[in-house]
Amino acid sequence: QVQLVESGGGLVQPGGSLRLSCAGTGIIFSAYTMGWYRQAPGKQREWVASITSGGSTNYTDSVKGRFAISRDTAKRTVYLQMNDLKPDDTAVYYCNAQRQWRYYWGQGTQVTVSS
Repeated sequence: QVQLVESGGGLVQPGGSLRLSCAGTGIIFSAYTMGWYRQAPGKQREWVASITSGGSTNYTDSVKGRFAISRDTAKRTVYLQMNDLKPDDTAVYYCNAQRQWRYYWGQGTQVTVSS
């Protein structure tokens, strides 16, 4: 049984903040690279951020300086802190766990940025 469960999405005004969480079970959590992806209506799924088992982080250019990914091994959870949110950040955000050929996905959480 592998489960990735996202939470923390919601409706925020432009310039606001949200913190997304993804709890993972059924995998050796500490051994996986964890990532966040998003998909807006009519667009392909887009990689947003990732963090390796060693703690190295990477971000897509559009969120650099605004988003921060982190992980808590004890809680088996990866986070995405999102600051200075823009309407273009509106999307369903998906949690991903990857190790070599193995890929797992959560069901997603909706983030809507609107005034």
